Amino acid sequence: MKLNILNQMREAARQMLNKAAPPQRPAMRDINPPPGAAPTATEAAPAQAQEQAQAQATRANINPATHPAEYAQDILNRMGIKLDLQANLDRAIDIGSVLHPAPAQPLPAGAQFVMGSYSNHAGTRNYKLYIPSSYHGQAVPLLVMLHGCTQNPDDFATGTQMNQLAEEMGWLVVYPEQTAQANHSKCWNWFNAIDQQRGQGEPSIIAGIARQIIDEYPVNERQVYVAGLSAGGAMAVIAGTLYPELFAAVGVHSGLPFASAQDLPSALSAMKRGVHHAPKAGNGSQPIIVFHGDGDTTVNPRNGEQVMEQRLHHHRGARPRVQSGAVPNGHRYTQTTHTTADGTPVGEHWVVHGAGHAWSGGSALGTYTDAKGPDASREMLRFFRTVS
Repeated sequence: MKLNILNQMREAARQMLNKAAPPQRPAMRDINPPPGAAPTATEAAPAQAQEQAQAQATRANINPATHPAEYAQDILNRMGIKLDLQANLDRAIDIGSVLHPAPAQPLPAGAQFVMGSYSNHAGTRNYKLYIPSSYHGQAVPLLVMLHGCTQNPDDFATGTQMNQLAEEMGWLVVYPEQTAQANHSKCWNWFNAIDQQRGQGEPSIIAGIARQIIDEYPVNERQVYVAGLSAGGAMAVIAGTLYPELFAAVGVHSGLPFASAQDLPSALSAMKRGVHHAPKAGNGSQPIIVFHGDGDTTVNPRNGEQVMEQRLHHHRGARPRVQSGAVPNGHRYTQTTHTTADGTPVGEHWVVHGAGHAWSGGSALGTYTDAKGPDASREMLRFFRTVS
């Protein structure tokens, strides 16, 4: 994320929040002429006048709660600021303009990767469910995996290699899919206030998908977990915080704390420098594992620390144990394990030194992965099994 772009966006946000008067530019006077002003030749053209009226009516109907990016872009346009907010947000989250779908991975004999759908009052989301070949109706653990921006279930499964581990360990893994209609870049809307409330927005859909799988398959309900990357990691924190009776533990990779933003400007600020004051949140009985690269320029590593701090406020006496290591021909890492007085683990924080905004230990066949880091997927499943 480039500093000059962020400065422009912060200044735009400041002007909007302070209700600063828009610059007096000719273009703005043309769009919104004062009463009694003589129409220009262009304005007098019936066809163009009709287009302007339609455009103005469209802007008037933009709902900031459901279309925050479009609403903010319209405000910038009205202020005469020539800035493509979505394009710069896309660059800020490292997505690029063209992405190639991950190649289809062959399934082991007897395994399935099936599509499904869930709907409630907040909307509809499709998902893909991996069923290992060893599944024959027995109660098994369930992991909900939330992809990052621009990704989809196939890409995320390929990059994290979580299906291979699910096959090895006999887990069900479900990958909810964000839609481009809900977010232009297919990011989970972790920065919207409605999507930080129990029974509302995307968290209710994610919880509903998990419950739908539980209803259809004999899942071990004490072993249901949620994890995600980037925007998906931030949403995993939210879903876990709001539904502690459903999710036994949470995995976060390159994510942000609960309620760390309420709109796009505060989201970009949190991504750049962390949260000024992370609110207390979470359930003391819900363990968490966090991965973050200390070279991440998209989501500041301070966010990983704050995710841990949010959860550990329930465990003032937790004892940290720090150990370091390195992947052969890869990244070094620092692993901090927090345990209660009786040795029960309540959290793990992995800092991958030199890694950027990518899934640690992932496959290059997927997007946003870094094979040089420790295997985040395997470590998350190991942690989940340890705390259950």
